[in-house]
Amino acid sequence: MITALSYLGVRSDKTDDWRAFAGLNLGMQVLDRGGKNTAFRMDNQAQRLIVSDEPGDTLAYLGWEVAQKEDMDILAAKLEAAGHKVVQANKALANRRYVEDLIYCHDPAGNRIEIVWNPVKVADPFVPGRPIDGFKTGPYGMGHAVLHVSNPEPLVDFYRNVLGFHLSDYGLKPVPLYFFHVNGRHHSFAIVGSGKAGFHHFMVEYENLDDLGQGYDLAQLKEGNIAYTLGRHTNDYMTSFYANTPSGFFVESGWGGRVIEPSTWTPHETNVGPSFWGHERLYLDEDERAKFREMRLDIASKGIKAPHLINCPWLYSQYT
Repeated sequence: MITALSYLGVRSDKTDDWRAFAGLNLGMQVLDRGGKNTAFRMDNQAQRLIVSDEPGDTLAYLGWEVAQKEDMDILAAKLEAAGHKVVQANKALANRRYVEDLIYCHDPAGNRIEIVWNPVKVADPFVPGRPIDGFKTGPYGMGHAVLHVSNPEPLVDFYRNVLGFHLSDYGLKPVPLYFFHVNGRHHSFAIVGSGKAGFHHFMVEYENLDDLGQGYDLAQLKEGNIAYTLGRHTNDYMTSFYANTPSGFFVESGWGGRVIEPSTWTPHETNVGPSFWGHERLYLDEDERAKFREMRLDIASKGIKAPHLINCPWLYSQYT
C-alpha cells in the first residue's frame, strides 16, 4: 500500500538559511512560489521538501505515497480501528502539497503523517542548486526519515502493524534502533530510542559519489556544520556524512545505499553497531562518542566489511 516517502515538511522561520543549505549545500532546486512556504525539488516531482515560514524548527509532517487511491480508504479504516483519528484533507491542502488526494493523522508520538496519492510530476527539467548528477529517487522515494523516541514500542507497533511498514532490521546497543522498508530501499523510515522526542534526520542519496564528496567539502567550510564525519553504515551500506541543518536536526547525505528484495527479506537483529568506519558523532560528548567508536574498532579488529554489491570496479581493484 505505502510505496515511498514522497515528501516532508519542516517548520522554520530560518527561510534564507534553508534556501542556502538545501540549495547550495545539498543541491536541491529552490522554488519561488510566494506565500509562506519555500519548496525544493530533487527530481521530476513538483516538490520534495517544504519549509514553512513559522517558528518551531521541527518536523511538520511526513508525506507517504500509496500505490492506488483505494489504498487510502483501506489505511483510513485500519487507522480508525486502531484508535487514530483520520482527517480527509480539503482540495486546497491537496493543491498545496501538489497531490491529487490526501488524508492525515498523527502517530503515537504526535508526528503528523500525511498519506497521499498521485503526487504531481512536472515536465520542466530538474535544475540543481549546485552541479550534481541528481538524486536517487524514483521508486525509492525521497530518501528516508528518522525520529527520536523515548519509548520505541508504540511507534514500532503503529508503523509496522497499522501502516504496514516492513521491518528491515533492528539493534539494541548502544541505543535501540529500528529500520523499516516500504520499497527496495533498505529503509525509508527508522526510529531511534534515544530517550528524546523530535526529528533526528532525513537522508538524501546522490547518484554520484563525487557529488557526495563535494558536498562534504562544502559542509566543512563553516565550523560546526558537520554532525557525523564521513563513514559507512553496516545495515544499508550507505557511505555518508551528516550535517547540522538550520533547524537543529541533521541531514544525512549518502551514496551507494543497499537495494533489497522486499518479498524475500527477513528482518533480523544486528549487534555490530551502526557503522563499519567513520561517522564520528561530533555533536556528542566524549563518553557517548566513545561507545560508538569502540564498536567500530571492534568491527575493524574482526575484519568485518560490506560485501561488494556496487558495480564500481575502481573502488575494489587497481586500474588496468
